[in-house]
Amino acid sequence: MARRRLRNRKVRYVATGAALVTGGALAAILLPSANAAEEKSAAEIMDLCKRAKVLQGKQQSIEDFGGHPIAGPSFGSDNCDFVETKFETFDGPTEKASIDFPNCEPNATDPAKVSIAWESEVSQGKGKQITTVQGGSFGLFGALSGAWSVHRSSLDMTTTTAKAGSKEIVEVPVGKVAHIQFTPKMQRMTGEWRVRIDAFPGDFANNPRPEQNFVLPDVVEGPSMLPGAAGAPGVVDGTAKPVLEDC
Repeated sequence: MARRRLRNRKVRYVATGAALVTGGALAAILLPSANAAEEKSAAEIMDLCKRAKVLQGKQQSIEDFGGHPIAGPSFGSDNCDFVETKFETFDGPTEKASIDFPNCEPNATDPAKVSIAWESEVSQGKGKQITTVQGGSFGLFGALSGAWSVHRSSLDMTTTTAKAGSKEIVEVPVGKVAHIQFTPKMQRMTGEWRVRIDAFPGDFANNPRPEQNFVLPDVVEGPSMLPGAAGAPGVVDGTAKPVLEDC
């Protein structure tokens, strides 16, 4: 009877841990071992991911993350993958994209028709856990390029900025100043990094170690792209419109 009570208590403990992982915004899963000493911070989990032997299905060398065979660092985990759970598009911040074109002369009587050239630069690389600058092979942000590029009109994630621009013919009434505003179309990929350290059976000098698993949510944003013509780089999708203000 005592043995059965012990077994039941263990099952409840693991189930409770799973429930906490499901409901939490940040979780480190450590099964079958759940010692507090093995818990990792977000930065530690991402470092283990960056130093994975296999990152997003690609075999890494230590040079990919700035490692060295003698000085280190060496591999930190056996596998790391980003698992996407949601993808969405949304409007980014509206910005002024051109200089002002006034029709404010005291003796002006007719509307002025002007060609306004405009340009806007949109940055990429916003992630909760990662950024674009991470050393060799573009780091973890570059590793997401494959997952990012499966979505239509998306930008290579190793590119830090992208541009949009064109010319607009605008009629400026008397007493008004015109400029172009641009609202970029952005996209957001939500998911989680899953890091695994394989079990170690132990040897004459080291104790055995159970398999360890870590899960860390992330949200990555960047501009949505329109394909370029004839193989040229794409441009940021969005809406440009003239804005008229009083002189």
